[in-house]
Amino acid sequence: MKFPSPSLLAALLALPTLTMPQSALSQNYSAIQTQDHGVDIVRLADKASGVEVSIAPSIGNRAYSMTVHGKNILFLGAPDVGQLKQRPGLSGIPFLAPFANRMADGGFWANGKKYTFNSGLGSMRVPPTGIAIHGMLSTTPLWEVTEVKADGKAAWVTAKLEFWKYPDLMANWPFAHEYEMTYRLSGGELEVATAVINRSKDPMPLAIGYHPYYNLPDVPREESVAHIPVKTAVVTDTRLIPTGEFKPMDLPDPTPLAGRTLDNGYTDLIRGADGRAVFSLSGKGQKIEVGFGPKWQVAVVWEPANQPFICFEPMAGVTNAPNLAHDGKYKELQTVAPGATWKESFWIKASGIQ
Repeated sequence: MKFPSPSLLAALLALPTLTMPQSALSQNYSAIQTQDHGVDIVRLADKASGVEVSIAPSIGNRAYSMTVHGKNILFLGAPDVGQLKQRPGLSGIPFLAPFANRMADGGFWANGKKYTFNSGLGSMRVPPTGIAIHGMLSTTPLWEVTEVKADGKAAWVTAKLEFWKYPDLMANWPFAHEYEMTYRLSGGELEVATAVINRSKDPMPLAIGYHPYYNLPDVPREESVAHIPVKTAVVTDTRLIPTGEFKPMDLPDPTPLAGRTLDNGYTDLIRGADGRAVFSLSGKGQKIEVGFGPKWQVAVVWEPANQPFICFEPMAGVTNAPNLAHDGKYKELQTVAPGATWKESFWIKASGIQ
């Protein structure tokens, strides 16, 4: 047996080694850390389905693109992710926490105590109306990526946010807790899995949600219809704060979107045998389906005038749920017990897009 000469061996050892930290590749699936317009991102790909998902951890760990055969089914709202980071706005799949939508009266009730918001701390803004909106984390850079992997069945990325580490955040939601989020792409379907871990000694009210923006790439919204599988609509006042009253769902199924605007909350979601309630946007043979897991008890549907998108928003409870529960007007408030973990997912899949 001949061994390489010392000089050849030294040369071989000096060759650069290809490393892919926090990256993973399989025959069909890949999960890679890279950059897009100067922003650090994670890109998940499912080659067989022609689906790629791009996530920006430094912008609230937001998925801002889900392309199907090169066409984005998420509304971005900016020319690219670099400009989105410079001027953050809601688009893609924002995470709303520790509360989603509106929280009235300048704060919230929990365990018989009123906690008043501190405007200006932890990205909290409380206008003179006293109605804060969308929590504090939709654009935060505080997420830490903990895993980027792919195998023969899926590609995924997991990130965590340790809320309890940041005094400015705790000043407005004084419960020591953590979030863990996993985006998992498999069979052309994206799962968005969320875990909330309560590290405090008191039960924590759960008021989180997501605000995803969907559009069919080749179909104007005015030529689309929506399927909204719910039985009950939430009654609100002029400030869009629930009154504690409910009424039967009165939209047709499917719901034509032409000439219509919506900004409504719904409960009593209609679920299949798998526990999912599946909302959809469809037109001209194309469809986006969004499945809510059982612990996403409420849906908000937002379809503003003169915009190309619709939002099917999974919510843990109705808008202003902790305050309504304190007033005895809402009995379905979810809480996370001390030391416990709450988990739920929603799923996104498109068909007919070429």
